[in-house]
Amino acid sequence: MIFSLFLPFYFALNPIRLKKRKIELAVISDVHLGTYGCHADELIAYLNSIQPKKLILNGDIIDIWQFSKRYFPASHLKVLKKIIGMASKGVEVYYITGNHDEMLRKFSNTSMGNFKIMDKLVLNLDGKKAWIFHGDVFDVSIQNAKWLAKLGGYGYDLLIFINSIINWCLVKMGREKYSLSKRIKNSVKSAVKYINNFEKTAAELAIQNEYDYVICGHIHQPKKEIYENKNGSTTYLNSGDWVENLTALEYSFKRWKIYHYNHDRLTPFFVDEDLKEMDMNDLIASITDKEVHMEDISYDSLESTEEEIDQDLDDQGLSQN
Repeated sequence: MIFSLFLPFYFALNPIRLKKRKIELAVISDVHLGTYGCHADELIAYLNSIQPKKLILNGDIIDIWQFSKRYFPASHLKVLKKIIGMASKGVEVYYITGNHDEMLRKFSNTSMGNFKIMDKLVLNLDGKKAWIFHGDVFDVSIQNAKWLAKLGGYGYDLLIFINSIINWCLVKMGREKYSLSKRIKNSVKSAVKYINNFEKTAAELAIQNEYDYVICGHIHQPKKEIYENKNGSTTYLNSGDWVENLTALEYSFKRWKIYHYNHDRLTPFFVDEDLKEMDMNDLIASITDKEVHMEDISYDSLESTEEEIDQDLDDQGLSQN
């Protein structure tokens, strides 16, 4: 029966209406739009699954260092459209500049409705102070040898591209994905030391300035840890990235948590929000190029429709009979 063709669409659209998770604050960073390593589709799915009051983009959202007219796919543009759409619907969006999008720093302290561009941000969260910045200020290579940092950025992007090819082959063979960059970072002592120094420096400065939370990005290492010294304590948080880890920070009910896309089994249902919100009549019309009202559908009409289709197939010599 023709009706059975529409049943999967009907049950996909109607019985399960997944509600967006309401949270106070979401922090994402290091998306690197415009590079091969960016997981734009996954990020769109995540943004479609949440309803935050505030969205903080903590640097390196657009990779201007490696921007090329030859590569900026539609999915990357959809991320920007989604973020602007969230701002237009009342979400406070704070774009904090990083090193890969440092050209935007000339527009710091610019506000366009709910969309604000800045270099750092201090928020009061339930009586506690949160200090938010990208973190490239601690990177000596960027401060003293920017050309070397940019060269490293190109090298990292190439490594991620090669890694994606390797992972494609591994998946085809039924094996788990493998991260080359993570392996290199964890095996090279200088890289481990750099990450530890980065986290320690950020935490010590936060304690010195009496911040309860210090929130960074930059090093692509999602983390939540309490640091203490003789002067006090602070909670260090890093939002990770959307190149390898696919992580974000979420604040709700006075608590922080690290969100992992790969651990979320519900997020894939939000990948195509347009389809999810599509009316059944619109869906059928888009398939058949005809406007059909579900209440007018009867088995008699379906049978007659089936006969018409079979006749069309006979006319074209495509009938299976």
